[in-house]
Amino acid sequence: MAVLSFWVCLIFLFFAAAILLCITTGSDAATAPGDIIIGGLFPIHESIDGPIYRVGSDEGTCGSGVNKDVICQIEVNRRGELGNLTLGYRIVDSCSDVTTSLRNTLSFMRLNTEQPSPPVLAAVGAYYSEISIAVTRQLNLENIPLISYGSTCGQLSDKTRFPSFMRTVPEDDHQVRAIIHILKSHNWTWVGLVATDSEAGRYAVERLRKHAKNNKICFAFTSILPEALVDDSLDDCINETVKSITEKKHVKVIVSFAKAYHMMYLFGRLLKDPRGRGKVWVASDNWSESAEVLANHTLSDVGKVFGLTLKSGNTARFRQYLTNLDVNPGHHHNNTFLYKYLMRRMERKPNDTANKELMRMIYPSLVNVEMAVRAIAQAVADLCVNRDCRTTQRLLPLELRKALRKATFQMDGKSYRFDSRGDLNTGYDVVLWKQTSLTFLDTNYMVAHYHIQNKNLTFIPGKTLQDFKNVISRCSNSCSPGYMKYSAPEQPDCCYECHKCPMEYYSNTTDLSQTHRKNKEEHTIPDSCLQKKTVFMFWGDIYHEILLAFAALGVVLTFIVGIIFLAHWNTPVVRSSVGPICLLLLFSLISTFVSVPLFGGEPKPWQCQARQVFFGLSFTLSVSCVMVKSFKIIMAFEFDPSIQRVLKKLYQPYIIIAFCLLGQVIICALWLALKSPKPNWKKSLNNKERLFICNETSFVAFGAMLSYIGLLALICFGIAFKGRKLPQSYNDAKFITFSMLIYFICWIIFGPVYLNVTGKYLPAVEMVVILLSAYGILFCQFITKCYIILFKQKANTQSAFRRDVRNFTSGGNIGENDGHFVSSSLDLEGIENPPKSGGSEVVKIRFAHINQNNANTRTGEFI
Repeated sequence: MAVLSFWVCLIFLFFAAAILLCITTGSDAATAPGDIIIGGLFPIHESIDGPIYRVGSDEGTCGSGVNKDVICQIEVNRRGELGNLTLGYRIVDSCSDVTTSLRNTLSFMRLNTEQPSPPVLAAVGAYYSEISIAVTRQLNLENIPLISYGSTCGQLSDKTRFPSFMRTVPEDDHQVRAIIHILKSHNWTWVGLVATDSEAGRYAVERLRKHAKNNKICFAFTSILPEALVDDSLDDCINETVKSITEKKHVKVIVSFAKAYHMMYLFGRLLKDPRGRGKVWVASDNWSESAEVLANHTLSDVGKVFGLTLKSGNTARFRQYLTNLDVNPGHHHNNTFLYKYLMRRMERKPNDTANKELMRMIYPSLVNVEMAVRAIAQAVADLCVNRDCRTTQRLLPLELRKALRKATFQMDGKSYRFDSRGDLNTGYDVVLWKQTSLTFLDTNYMVAHYHIQNKNLTFIPGKTLQDFKNVISRCSNSCSPGYMKYSAPEQPDCCYECHKCPMEYYSNTTDLSQTHRKNKEEHTIPDSCLQKKTVFMFWGDIYHEILLAFAALGVVLTFIVGIIFLAHWNTPVVRSSVGPICLLLLFSLISTFVSVPLFGGEPKPWQCQARQVFFGLSFTLSVSCVMVKSFKIIMAFEFDPSIQRVLKKLYQPYIIIAFCLLGQVIICALWLALKSPKPNWKKSLNNKERLFICNETSFVAFGAMLSYIGLLALICFGIAFKGRKLPQSYNDAKFITFSMLIYFICWIIFGPVYLNVTGKYLPAVEMVVILLSAYGILFCQFITKCYIILFKQKANTQSAFRRDVRNFTSGGNIGENDGHFVSSSLDLEGIENPPKSGGSEVVKIRFAHINQNNANTRTGEFI
């Protein structure tokens, strides 16, 4: 037994196109000897002349008809040999006719006494589904597998009925889905349908109707053309189709599953009437690459043609073969098709340009033929790797059929395998016909791909389809808002009238029907079926953007202040800012600014709950920190020792802040638990609008939250007001007083404004008040300090601080050039002996308190 080399077998089965003016008989064939014979069934001619064939009859001949100009040849590339096996072939003409195909494929079977030895083990073909359906049943009598390169009818996927059939193309249901995607993407809902009266045509129509109904697409007419050109009813059917196309003026798009020769006859009559021109045709793979259907017409006469083609591949191998093809007819006696073509052509002109003429008619999808042959070669390799398939252990068709279903073969660097139904789901390409010159029509201009796995149609970037934007193919115009569609019982769903909808219904978009929800006063405009426009302060609103800009600026300024303070942490101005309390205050201000965006945009439940709580807690923290600083100022300049001791015991800054914050947490928690804020509709003064806002739900809880902050601010204001006459370097009390006054003024105005303002800008009122309150604290507590740190560095020294204290205790004033105000809560620790930690430990500082009547020295213990 010969040892087989398991190389990927590069077997080329290709088509070369040419004009065949000869009339060939059913006995014509292309053959080559070999140990394993592959059969081929191809439409060398597109029709028959004379009566329809009957098996065993000699009546009729394969004629020119509508010639698809296809000639077949198999080239075996032995760069990857199957051991000492040789592959041969026997190719016959189907004439695009079922009876002819059955008669000619008898030569593939053992029951035929003229069957050559060895027998045909597998066959490639046919192109049309109705032929494959008949032929695979015949070949199945001897278990001969048939691999089609173009039959897409879904019935052939039924392995109980067609166990010997496989194909290198997907079934028609996928093609139908791709067509539906094309129609939907252009909003073409009123279309015509033309198909051939065959099993494949009827299956395509059935699938198209099903998917069209699910996508609200209707058919103005459906024309079924007889399959055979010799059918007596063909003329009447074509005339009826022409009449339907020309009289249905709203139909601008027609889907066609007809065969190429049907389309040629149809265009020949349709284009005589100006009303039949300028349509958009969606062509199935039956004729999507057949430029000859235009005959003597141009693409501009027909209109536009979208074509669905089987997934294309690399045709370089076919072109290389045709480039090297010997055009001497005498060298092709084994191929009567090619021999007669070259002989006829030689009678008219020399054959020196025959190669180029053949290459112009190569279709990219014909690589599916090569895929079929590669699958057979791989199955042979799998079976014969450990057996002598040439002599003693020859293959049987049933063995090969089983091996084909399991074979994994390579093609252009990709692996392929038949699925459980014997299909290869390679997808579809969408082409757009282009007339590149008066003599050449490009039918392979690719504009999109249909992917079977995700059922998605993807248009190729840069392939614009602007010409189709103005194509409208609808039975009725769209119904405007305020109207509803009404379809008569006998009319298709796509054909309707626009009636003003009744009072109990509304419509605010186009093409709505009466199945929508009933009219509600708060949702619809009285005396109309238009829905009210929903309004709120959306993100793109100019006022909203301005407020957001101020909130962002506040965050940036707060970060800058923090950086300045950290960079100058050991200077007197920063050390006198109560240590970490100033950083906690900066953090609370950032949180307050961040809460502002929550008040804008479309209200959502979480947003309504978070915005007030977030603001309430963050601003409570701010006021608590300021209040702690106010306490420290009073303690620093309280000269009564007994009061000083009491304040010292009570002053626990972090406990005070935590206690103040806990009170607000309790209020907010009860608010959320008992009567949480939520989005709600609100009537608008404009009768055509309705407000969508956050409803606080409980104004008692809302008022309690604000009142609690107000109470803390009032305490802070009272303490700070008491220390308003402190030394100029320690006049933080003045700025605390001023910031609290800003807060009181803003929120006192906020109350009546908030209760009386209506409209989408109601949240903006609170946003403005929050920003003013936060900016007041930021500027009064920190910006003045930053000014001293950056521009008045002489005032940021220990000597300047001591001089200011001495002048205050003596009743004097610091000169304009000697001292400068510093917004600071007093923390004198470190002025004479700065602590390493900069913390709040008690430091004894002795100063002279000079009185106009007597001079004495008092000792005060300050914090």
